[in-house]
Amino acid sequence: MTDTTPTRRLVLAAGLALAAGPALAAQPAAAPLSAEEQALVDKATAYIQTLGSAKGRFVQTDARGGQTQGTFYLQRPGKARFAYDGPAGLLVVSNGSAVNIFDSRLKTFESYPLSRTPLNLLLAREVRLDRGVVITGVRKLADGFTITAVDAKRQTLGRIALNFSNAPALTGWTVTDVKGGETRVRLVDFENTAGLDPKLFVLTDPRRRVGKP
Repeated sequence: MTDTTPTRRLVLAAGLALAAGPALAAQPAAAPLSAEEQALVDKATAYIQTLGSAKGRFVQTDARGGQTQGTFYLQRPGKARFAYDGPAGLLVVSNGSAVNIFDSRLKTFESYPLSRTPLNLLLAREVRLDRGVVITGVRKLADGFTITAVDAKRQTLGRIALNFSNAPALTGWTVTDVKGGETRVRLVDFENTAGLDPKLFVLTDPRRRVGKP
């Protein structure tokens, strides 16, 4: 049977939130970062802070290996849009305060505070990777680096790994839920842009008809 619980759909929706569920054993305190690791965190923070508007494509791979893709738009601070190609039927929009998700196949509409999703790491007006999250790992790769973090107040709910190129540029992220399942998002054709239509970041419940409660 397909899992259609709200938290599961939220995880599938571009891996933007950590799934709630039975708590795992508390994770040990993160070791202090080395000077090299801290330099990479600072590099990523400075990059995100200066990121304005961007657009491109994304490819998402769920824990079972299934792939979906679509188009994304970012406008810092606060706003993002992930439109999945058919037949996924998902539209995920952050309007600056909430992340709204419409599933056209299941005819469901859900809304979550932006501040409670890892997407807030990218969209916050002031990006501070030393506040609100705990950096549990920094890994240097041949073509970039990965920063893994958990929520500072709810460290048992999962983790997110942000991937960057050496430039640096954001190349994607991986969300690991409480059961160890991974949702990977890879950004493709990432392009800095300007003049995005404000309507891209507005999503109201399309099931509500004008004039009806």
